[in-house]
Amino acid sequence: MRDLDETDMEILRLLGEDARRPFSDIAEQVGLSGPAVSDRVERLQEAGVINRFTVDVDHSQLQVGVPVFVRASGAIGAVDDLQDRIKNAEAVEHVFVTADGEIWFYARAQVRNVRRWLDGLFTGVDDVDYAVTLIDDVEWRPSLDGTEFALTCAECGNTVDNEGESTSIDGQLYHFCCPSCQIRFEDRYDRLEEGV
Repeated sequence: MRDLDETDMEILRLLGEDARRPFSDIAEQVGLSGPAVSDRVERLQEAGVINRFTVDVDHSQLQVGVPVFVRASGAIGAVDDLQDRIKNAEAVEHVFVTADGEIWFYARAQVRNVRRWLDGLFTGVDDVDYAVTLIDDVEWRPSLDGTEFALTCAECGNTVDNEGESTSIDGQLYHFCCPSCQIRFEDRYDRLEEGV
């Protein structure tokens, strides 16, 4: 495994702006050939830095409801259940859980049914308080400025550098800071598999 360089970071920034950008366009901007950019993107995917390419849909163009930001809090100990209920709701796009146990989420609700939709979402959950804010404008701009990517060792949690190891186990890619961490992880994994 190698460290990410400035070219990798620029490729990630350009893909963050437009994931459908042709590799030839990226190549012109970073001073590489199209196939070289393709190779770098493939290595970033194999390393787990790029997990998927997505579509950013402008829901306002589809007339699918009004954007709302909701702050919800419930009984102590019910945060996980409340989070599961919210993240599985049809209109919810983003869910955030704060350190003090509040749940904030962004959703698109039907114009005249926001209160009814929220009441239905929280039916059967005791002591849920919520506050709704209508959103006027939404813009999501992922930024890589000032970001340094650091892969984390699956065994000890240390940063994986260019001397690290990577291996795929049962289709899942794992990164390790050193060979001994990889061996410990694989041994424990094998013992768990045998115990199943």
